[in-house]
Amino acid sequence: MALDPRLLEILACPEDKGPLYYFEDESILYNPRLSRSYSIRDDIPVMLIDEANALDAEETARLDTRISSEGIEATFAP
Repeated sequence: MALDPRLLEILACPEDKGPLYYFEDESILYNPRLSRSYSIRDDIPVMLIDEANALDAEETARLDTRISSEGIEATFAP
């Protein structure tokens, strides 16, 4: 099940308060500024800084490429 579009419009990174990118097929929200992802478990975003996943350069590049090639939009415009 996908996250509610109304929820996506207000979701922000809990650390830098910036927008995130939603990858429904991977069940993550991605912050490219901090190279970090937040898991979505049972359709609930886990927005805890301590539980965020630090991404290496290869994973960051892969997600950035998907954003560009698939036209994935941020949760909101800053």
